[in-house]
Amino acid sequence: MGKGKDMNKNSVVLKGNKYGIVVMLDNNASFDEIKAVIAEKFNESSKFFGRESMAISFEGKELTSEQQRELLDIINNNSDLNIVCIIDNDKNREEYFKKTVEERLNDLNSGAGQFYRGTLRSGQVLESDSSVIILGDVNPGAKIISAGNVVILGSLKGTVYAGVNGDEASFVVALEMNPVQIRIGDTIARCSDKPKRFSKPETKIAYVDGGNIYIDPLNKEILNDLNI
Repeated sequence: MGKGKDMNKNSVVLKGNKYGIVVMLDNNASFDEIKAVIAEKFNESSKFFGRESMAISFEGKELTSEQQRELLDIINNNSDLNIVCIIDNDKNREEYFKKTVEERLNDLNSGAGQFYRGTLRSGQVLESDSSVIILGDVNPGAKIISAGNVVILGSLKGTVYAGVNGDEASFVVALEMNPVQIRIGDTIARCSDKPKRFSKPETKIAYVDGGNIYIDPLNKEILNDLNI
C-alpha cells in the first residue's frame, strides 16, 4: 500500500520559484488521480508558496481547457496562491496561428481599427480609441492603451491595456507573448520576469474568462469560444 501511495504522489511533480510554477504530470496517470494528488500537494505546500501571484504551466500530459480550469479551481481551493495566467505549451499550430491573425487584419481594418507600423520602444505610448494592430515589436518599457483589441504581429515584451473602458470581451494576440503586464477591462495579469521556459516564441491570445486572464495558444476552439 505504501509503495502504491508513493507512485500515486509521483504522478504530479511541482517545480516552482517566485515567478511561476511548472506542474509536471504523469502522462499515464488518470485525470481523477491527478486531481487528487494536486489537491494534496498544493495543500501541503500552501505555506511555502504563501499568497504570491504567479504564472502556472501544466506539462507532460495534454489537457483540455476545461481540465486546466478544473485543476486551477483545485489549486485555488487548496492554497492562497493568486494564479494570474496559465501558460499553455502546445507547440503544434504556429502556422495556423499566423494565418488566422493575418486573416483577421481585414476585419479589424474595416473602419474600427488602427494600424501602427514599426517597433514601439521603451518610453513610447500608443493610445487608440478602437482596436489596434502593431506591425512590429512592443519592447520593455513601451505601452499600448486600446479601447478595443490589440493584435501584435511581433513580440510583446511591454505593457498592454485592452478594453480600457471596461470591455472584458477584448483580447490581446501576439506572435510572441512575453508581456510585463496585460490588463483587459478591469482584470490585470502580471507575468514579468518569467523563467525562459515561459518565454518560448509562440502565437498566443490573452483573454478574460471568469475573472481571470488566460494566455493560451491561438486556435480555432478559442476563436469560436470568444466569437471572434
